[in-house]
Amino acid sequence: MNLIEKILANHSGHKNVIPGQIVDVTIDCRVARDFGGANVVKNLINNNLTLDEPSKTFFTFDCNPGGSDQKYAANQHFCRQYARENDIKVYDIDAGIGTHLAIDRGLVMPGGTFVSTDSHANIMGSVGAFGQGMGDQDISAVWANGSAWFKVPKSVKLVFEGKRPEKISAKDIAINLLNIFGANKLLGYSVEFYGEAINELTLDERITISSMGTEMGAIILLFTPTDKVVKDLESRHGKKITTVFADDDAVYDKVITINISDFKPMVANPGHPHDDVEIDEVRKIKIDSAFIGSCTNGRMEDLEIAANILEGKKVAPGVVLKIVPSTDAIWQEALNKGYIKIFKDAGALVSNAGCAGCAAGQVGQNGPNEVTLSTGNRNFAGKQGKGFVYLTSPSVVAASAVAGYITTLDDIPQEPAVFKKTGTIQKEVIKEKQEIKHPTTVEGRVWFIEKDDIDTDMIFHNRYLTITDIKEMGQYTFDNLGGYEDFARKAKPEDIIVTGKNFGAGSSRQQAVDCFKSLGISCIIAESFGAIYERNAINAAFPILSYNADVMDEINLASGDIIKVDFVTGKITNVSKNKSGTIQPFSDVQSDIYKRGGLLG
Repeated sequence: MNLIEKILANHSGHKNVIPGQIVDVTIDCRVARDFGGANVVKNLINNNLTLDEPSKTFFTFDCNPGGSDQKYAANQHFCRQYARENDIKVYDIDAGIGTHLAIDRGLVMPGGTFVSTDSHANIMGSVGAFGQGMGDQDISAVWANGSAWFKVPKSVKLVFEGKRPEKISAKDIAINLLNIFGANKLLGYSVEFYGEAINELTLDERITISSMGTEMGAIILLFTPTDKVVKDLESRHGKKITTVFADDDAVYDKVITINISDFKPMVANPGHPHDDVEIDEVRKIKIDSAFIGSCTNGRMEDLEIAANILEGKKVAPGVVLKIVPSTDAIWQEALNKGYIKIFKDAGALVSNAGCAGCAAGQVGQNGPNEVTLSTGNRNFAGKQGKGFVYLTSPSVVAASAVAGYITTLDDIPQEPAVFKKTGTIQKEVIKEKQEIKHPTTVEGRVWFIEKDDIDTDMIFHNRYLTITDIKEMGQYTFDNLGGYEDFARKAKPEDIIVTGKNFGAGSSRQQAVDCFKSLGISCIIAESFGAIYERNAINAAFPILSYNADVMDEINLASGDIIKVDFVTGKITNVSKNKSGTIQPFSDVQSDIYKRGGLLG
């Protein structure tokens, strides 16, 4: 077996597992964050569910350290009260990013299993563990049962040849891989990394790369820990580690060789992490702000790189540099080493540990038309504010903050760029029980949205994440998807959405499913779905189905057509044009959950 199969077999009571097999997996560490935690608690209380093992159950408040938003503060306090009553450990607003805490404190070990209401929970691949982001219903079920169903994914083996160029950072490796594979060529795969250049990667570098597996559409990016990484981990939490390895004769769906010596320093253009260019193509673009942090680049090695560049220098006039360490322990180490003083002397804003701008709840957000250079993992339109976000490495961000424009360490000008005058300025949780019908055949008007990689910020933007009442969600559906901002006003109950590849890429937010339920949409049919989104929809008993690309041509589908869909047989009929075809029907698991009205039904 390969690495993912080993881990899932070890946690499901199976001697062997194979791709496509659905298994019930015991979860070693179960986490809810501050924006999803209140809904997790609501689900448990309203369904009279108790905790399986409180000692393996945690809250991590990393989205809005400080509770600066009233709804975040209310949700955090609600979760604290539940934690007190149920002996749950809370890593509160002073602790840092939950996934990093899980790694550094040994909450999850190599070969272990981890779930969280964090779409970057697959960062556990950095230590050879299985991690998955989930919606609040999934997490509620795991908290109550101690396990979750998973479909064993196919695996890809990436073999890296050549020598890593001196100027190529871990972030550059991630962006180069995004440039190669885009957002969906690794969709649904578990990806294992091998080669001499990989063996040389530090723990912090592995965390950076694994953190961006979600942006590649992968289930997880898995690294087998080296002796050096094992010693690093054991020094952090004091626990003895036993590493899980893939078998020598492990089977992979694909084995791909990559020459790392060809990698170049790259930047992701605003809008998509996979829209990547070599840095010379964007060099000297003026920036308004810069950000170093997030679960991708808030580690000690990242701060050390920034401090070495910023020491004795000043941030360019008018440029705002925001630095957010990923954990409080890293913050304290940076303080002890004098890095915090270097940052402050340079003119940077240093915030307490957390997720920062990614979660719209802490420093890192930008304003309309503001140009930001960021070390984050996502730069979807509107994700980190209303401006334009370029993604790159800590070295490039620090150098550019000093220069006032995008540049590299070896090309910082004697005098920084300055701005020119232009003459313009620019709830309380309540669940209502309802009788809901679950038809296996639906008929409705089609919205044919011919776009790939529609992410969760396009579907249901993160500025609405504090909304927990499903009745309020529908009005915000697609209001961040170009050309469909008026969708919620024009959609009618029983309408059907047909779209392209990787629908629902990005976040683990349940609202991106529930907003369609709020509008009465009958079902969504896509060529493929983001892995977390697929789970959320199935578990919420919201019908989703996938199709092969030629089917829509076969039935001559267009927006406005009336179609009929049978969830059981997969038959799809264009009633308007009297043409039929076949798409993927419900699996047994999806059918069962749908009939029960949801995972918790």
